[in-house]
Amino acid sequence: MFKALKNLKQSWIAVIFIVLLLIVQATCDLTLPDYTSKIINVGIQNGGIEDVAPEEIRKTTMDSLLLFTNEDEIILGSYEEKDNRIYKIKKISKEEKKKLNDIMARPLVITSYLQDEEMAEQIKAQIAPNTPNIELIEIIKQMPEEQKEQIITNINEQLDKMQDSILQQAAIQVVKKEYQAIGINTDNLQNKYIIISGLKMLGISSIIMISAISIMCLSSRVSARLGKTLREKIFKKVLSFSNKEFSEYSTASLITRSTNDIQQIQNLIAILFRVVVYAPIIGIGGFIRVLAQSDNSMAWIIGVAILAILFIVATLFILSMPKFKKLQKLIDKLNLVAREILTGLPVIRAFNTEKREEERFDKANIDLTKTNLFVNRAMSFMMPLLMLVMNCISLLIVWVGAKGVDIGTMQVGNMMAFIQYTMQIVMSFLMISMVSIILPRASVSANRINEVLETEEIIKESKKPKTLNENKKGLVEFKNVGFKYPDSDEEVLSDITFTAKPGETTAIIGSTGSGKSTIVNLIPRFYDITSGNLLIDGVDIKDISYANLRKIIGFVPQKGILFSGTIESNIKYGNSDMKDEQMIEAAKIAQATEFIESKPLKYQEPIAQGGSNVSGGQKQRLSIARAIAINPEIYVFDDSFSALDFKTDSILRAELSKVTKDKTVIIVAQRINTILNADQIIVLEDGKVVGKGTHEELLKNNETYREIALSQLSEEELNIKEGEEHE
Repeated sequence: MFKALKNLKQSWIAVIFIVLLLIVQATCDLTLPDYTSKIINVGIQNGGIEDVAPEEIRKTTMDSLLLFTNEDEIILGSYEEKDNRIYKIKKISKEEKKKLNDIMARPLVITSYLQDEEMAEQIKAQIAPNTPNIELIEIIKQMPEEQKEQIITNINEQLDKMQDSILQQAAIQVVKKEYQAIGINTDNLQNKYIIISGLKMLGISSIIMISAISIMCLSSRVSARLGKTLREKIFKKVLSFSNKEFSEYSTASLITRSTNDIQQIQNLIAILFRVVVYAPIIGIGGFIRVLAQSDNSMAWIIGVAILAILFIVATLFILSMPKFKKLQKLIDKLNLVAREILTGLPVIRAFNTEKREEERFDKANIDLTKTNLFVNRAMSFMMPLLMLVMNCISLLIVWVGAKGVDIGTMQVGNMMAFIQYTMQIVMSFLMISMVSIILPRASVSANRINEVLETEEIIKESKKPKTLNENKKGLVEFKNVGFKYPDSDEEVLSDITFTAKPGETTAIIGSTGSGKSTIVNLIPRFYDITSGNLLIDGVDIKDISYANLRKIIGFVPQKGILFSGTIESNIKYGNSDMKDEQMIEAAKIAQATEFIESKPLKYQEPIAQGGSNVSGGQKQRLSIARAIAINPEIYVFDDSFSALDFKTDSILRAELSKVTKDKTVIIVAQRINTILNADQIIVLEDGKVVGKGTHEELLKNNETYREIALSQLSEEELNIKEGEEHE
């Protein structure tokens, strides 16, 4: 997986932006619950009053406060007295304001406590029963210091049972009454606070929205570019494969790896950053904020949630992982079966085996469907189970938090914030669990892609290629060449020695399986020889660059292969810039003009994929025209005239001989008629050269050649041919 992700370095700028935006989004997400808590605690319950230390306070109230604190200097130093006997707070720093809040909270609550009529009557009944018309605070002022300290101590013992947040909330209620007594409109304070907080939350939500949209756009772009890069690398790698590497991977498998497997990685990348960057920030940040801001530690609830989630995800992961590995192989198999059936449809119909092939396809299809259903059913349990965990955790928080609110140890806003932070933490694990659905399949796909990219080519291009010898232009020399297929112990060719010279035609003939096509496949280096030497233009073929080697060879394979496009694009395939005159001349030599001119669009006539809309003979003639059009030094025809009738074959070879007077022509043939006029005929049997010479020489001196000739022509026909040749 990491090897595949290394290709992200091409999009490193976008990746950095994604990470930065995710940090911004996560920070904003973690800020919102705090605002929710403040709106409930401050905006609703405290009437929009944030600080315990009042902005304004009456002198009488201040005097009462100072009775119950030893921090007189700090308090009085933070206020200035106005003419109307009201103290107004000075401009102080946040740290000083926080310290002042802590100092004034208890005195304010004690003052309120003593001003409560019911409470005052109870205390007065104990310490001054005969003073009904005197306020309790006035009585306390006149008490001896020891008695006063005793009363304050008793009150502080009750206040110690309250949490700091509850104490400050109680103090703010006192401040609210003080504001009302002064004449300040507390309703306006409350509305202003809620509106400003709401606008801030709206702004933060806008930032989250913009960040999320930007992240998705950039992630999609990065994942698409990664897919493009991987497809390019796989395609480039496959182009360098020899037939040996192609035998290791089926065509269906290579197509699946280039499409479906890469798509799995793209799907992963689209959400990977949100998990790798966003989820940890949310999870860790939410946990820290819960511990820092909660009035009552309920971290054990988060622990229970995380353990439940991990158990569910791990169980489903263990059940599904083996199936994910099997899934991609089953897709390969289905593609392989479908491709074989579609390619071999004429044969299937000819032998009336449609039913058998339907059963074969159904088996592959059912196997894939069963595996898909198992994986999807297993993963379909994940989301409901995780949502159940989330809802149960919410209920647990409300149940535990409600008790705290009831006994006065927790504020409602703090409980709401705790729920939001817990949900954020759980959601981060949910996101990780969602990746656990995609990750196994993407991991398998990444391994399959790496298998292709890391495949070692058996045929390697020379790092220091040599230039071709102009004095030996078109010369092909086989010197004791031996060849065996990869992973095979026996040689299919051994001690092959012959020279194909410019201006001459060299024909290769032999029984089926004698190695004819293998020899010509060595010339463009589709395979590498295993012993001996093969020289082209006087240079060892292993020292020639692919580009230089293949531009001088006009290769026509045994099976004519055309590409989707037009007749023109197929003939000009080797050189799209060639002139039309050159194309028409090549078609004329290949005897293709007759059927081309009969087409409505002539050279612009469309060619279907694989040339399925032209006959075998037409396909073969267009393949020959394609090779002639590039005017190569060496022509290689691998039994390329087999689909032509005798008349067309004869005319084509006669026309071809006119343009190959100074070229090297190598022909693999099954028909004696095709090679009668060859300057040199190589006879193969079991991968060895058993004869070499002209038609007449071999007919007289080589039993193998004579048997092949007599199997196709009668003695009388051979004598006629011989007579004609002598004339």
